[in-house]
Amino acid sequence: MVVIMKILIYGAGSVGLGIASCLLKSGAEVDIIARQETVDSLRQNGLVRTGIFGDYHAPASAFNCYTSLSEIESQPYDTTCTAKLTLDSGTRYILVCTKFFDSLGAAQDLCRHSRLIEEATKIVLFQNGWGNAEKFTSFFSSDRIYNARVITGFVRPRPNVVDITVHADSIHIGSLFGGDLSFIHKLCELISTGGIGCEPTGNIEKDLWAKMLYNCALNPLGAILDVPYGRLAESESTRMIMDGIIKEVFAVLAAVGYSTHWKTPADFIEVFYDKLVPDTAEHKSSTLQDILAKKPTEIDALNGAVIELANRHEIAVPYNLAVYNMVKFIEAKAS
Repeated sequence: MVVIMKILIYGAGSVGLGIASCLLKSGAEVDIIARQETVDSLRQNGLVRTGIFGDYHAPASAFNCYTSLSEIESQPYDTTCTAKLTLDSGTRYILVCTKFFDSLGAAQDLCRHSRLIEEATKIVLFQNGWGNAEKFTSFFSSDRIYNARVITGFVRPRPNVVDITVHADSIHIGSLFGGDLSFIHKLCELISTGGIGCEPTGNIEKDLWAKMLYNCALNPLGAILDVPYGRLAESESTRMIMDGIIKEVFAVLAAVGYSTHWKTPADFIEVFYDKLVPDTAEHKSSTLQDILAKKPTEIDALNGAVIELANRHEIAVPYNLAVYNMVKFIEAKAS
C-alpha cells in the first residue's frame, strides 16, 4: 500500500503549473482547476516544465484537470484516489494560484463547494500582493489560511508549458494569523523534492512585505518602460524613482504597524541593488506580461495596496501614485 498526498491546484497560470510540476514530480496526486483552453491542452499534451531547474514532463494520465469544482464534487476530496493507493491521513491542501483580482471569486467558489474541504484541509495562497488572505477569511476560519511567498520567475509560453526563468530564494509558507506551521511541513517537503526549495516560516508577514517592496519598485516601471529588471538598476533616473517608492512603502509600514526584515529603507535598498535585482536581472515583470497579453494586471494588489493603506493614514505616496496611474493608463489602452 502506497500512501500519497492529494492536492488541489486552483488556477493553472504560470505559478499554478510550476507548483503542480513539483508536486507531480514528488508523487502527489494533483487535481487542477483551469480555464477550458488550458484543460484541453493539459489533457492532450500533459504538463511540461522547462527552465533553470531542468526539464520535466508529467503525462496527462498523471493528474486530473477540470474547468469547474462541480466536476469533482462527486469525488469527495478525502477518499481513496485509485486502486492500491490511499490518501495520507494527515492534512490535504488547496493551493490558490489565481491572480489577485480573482481572489474573492475563488474564495466564494471554494465555499460553495465545501464538500471538497475536510476539517484538516489547509488553503495556501500562492498569490502576489497584499490583501488576499482577508478575502478568504471572510469565508473560512483564519487557522485554515496560509500564505506563500514566491520569488521565482514563471512564464507560460503555451497553455500546458511553464518555463522557470529566474529564482531568488526558496518559497516560504506561513500564517498571518498564528496558525500551526506543522500543518504545512509536508507540503513544503513535496515542493522541495519536486525541484523548488520550500520551507515553513513564522515570519510570513515580513516575507510578504519584502516581496511587496521588491515588486512595487520593479513591476510597474518594468512594465511602463518594457525592460527587464536589470536595466532599471543601471540608470540613475529609474533608481531615483525606485528609491522613492521603497521609502514610501516603509513610511506606510511604520504607520500601519506592519514590519519587514529591514529596519530602514537604506538597509533594504542596499540588498535590493546588490543581490535581489542582480539575481533576477533578466526577468521581465508579470505586469508587463499581463499588459502584452491584454489581461488585467495586479497593480491594485501592489502599489494600489500601498496607496490604499497610505490614504487611511493620510500619508503622501507620490511615487507609488505616479507609477500606479501610468500602469492603469497603459492597461486600459491595451485592453
